[in-house]
Amino acid sequence: MFRIGCHLSTAKGFLAMGRTAESIGANTFQFFTRNPRGGAAKDIDPRDVADFLEFCDRKGIGRILAHAPYTLNPCSDKPRVREFARETLADDLLRMAHVPGNAYNMHPGSHVGQGAKEGMRLIAEVLNEVMSKDMETTLLLETMAGKGSEIGGKFEEIIEIIDMLDHKDNAGVCLDTCHVHDAGYDVVNDLDGVLDEFDSVVGLGRLKAIHLNDSMNPVGAAKDRHARIGEGRIGLKPICAVINNPRLRDLPFYLETPNELPGYAKEIETLKGCRS
Repeated sequence: MFRIGCHLSTAKGFLAMGRTAESIGANTFQFFTRNPRGGAAKDIDPRDVADFLEFCDRKGIGRILAHAPYTLNPCSDKPRVREFARETLADDLLRMAHVPGNAYNMHPGSHVGQGAKEGMRLIAEVLNEVMSKDMETTLLLETMAGKGSEIGGKFEEIIEIIDMLDHKDNAGVCLDTCHVHDAGYDVVNDLDGVLDEFDSVVGLGRLKAIHLNDSMNPVGAAKDRHARIGEGRIGLKPICAVINNPRLRDLPFYLETPNELPGYAKEIETLKGCRS
């Protein structure tokens, strides 16, 4: 099944997100667990969750993806910032237990001058405090564009973090097409070569989701500027190659393009037309 969706607002709860997804032709979606800039999360409504799960079962919506706030930095040089990341991650994973079997995605973090090795160590330290053997949510580390002191712009950094985890079976990767393009991986001209490299470094078995975004920048720019599908430097044809690649086609795809709902609906329709 072709799983395609976009990022939705959590303002009205799970059931509202499910209905919105259906209304734009999506059969999955991504959402923030709380304000993307941080802060308290909205209380979980058990009735809303029960109605949402019934709706998803009836409508075929599944493999939803939660996204951590952008402000999380588990490898900050400030202990209080790392503690905020730990508290938020722990709370978010508890909240995701209400919708088991799905995934939670996070940006690894920025080492802010401490060096990548120390940054990766600190990230793993925080994750080892919040992950458990019996958790039913898969925690995903997102591939990044490599701007500034950002960790995750290289596949080697992603696997180094995972290798330090106590419960690595509950960890995976979300590959962002804009980010890897901006990080220097040529998904336009050599998608299979990029996937071969990912497989040799991380393992394709760890790849659980795709953020499907075009990029405003040339390959290797290390900028992280998303563009609408077909309007950027990646282009529609290479994006269609991503969703049809035999090694990727069974993964869920989540749009994070600069769009409102009508724009997402149009992109979903276009991508369905590209699907072979």
